[in-house]
Amino acid sequence: QVQLVESGGGLVQAGGSLRLSCAASGVPFSRYALGWFRQAPGKEREFVAAISWSGTTTSYSESAQGRFVLSRDNAKSTVSLQMNSLNSEDTAVYYCAAGASVGMLATAPTKYWGSGTQVTVSS
Repeated sequence: QVQLVESGGGLVQAGGSLRLSCAASGVPFSRYALGWFRQAPGKEREFVAAISWSGTTTSYSESAQGRFVLSRDNAKSTVSLQMNSLNSEDTAVYYCAAGASVGMLATAPTKYWGSGTQVTVSS
């Protein structure tokens, strides 16, 4: 069983940056692809980015591409999402997730979720 704990959310002004982190425990971290999703008020949860177990393959949503950078440290069992040029549309609860592959995380439901961290971007 994978346990995922997010941190790093908060309030930031538009144009600013935040770095989210997710710490994993419970199973060998390097076996899983890791990713981030977000859910804004009144909207469905949406895919943001994912990274393969080796770190060599990444996938980003259109809104994240070019602004967000995802990385992982298998030695520390952590994955981080560097978010730059934030705008009000990035306001959401951000969730860390684990899955079998980048492709599966991006397209199919997973049962491994963190509890989320709030990101609020003020304009």
